[in-house]
Amino acid sequence: MDSVHPNGKVPPCVEVIEACGEWFVRIVGDDEEITRSFDLESFALSYAEGQRIRLGLAEFKRL
Repeated sequence: MDSVHPNGKVPPCVEVIEACGEWFVRIVGDDEEITRSFDLESFALSYAEGQRIRLGLAEFKRL
């Protein structure tokens, strides 16, 4: 479970999840949550890396 800050917001994060042969990237940041799906793992990882850089995070999570 994500830790919640005292102001009630979840800190920015990027997560990569594989389910049923499809890859999902979940991005939490800028007061919104977005999930994108990909057929190929390499595309999902590339997108996740770009979002990690955009949000200034040290890493993304593979769940």
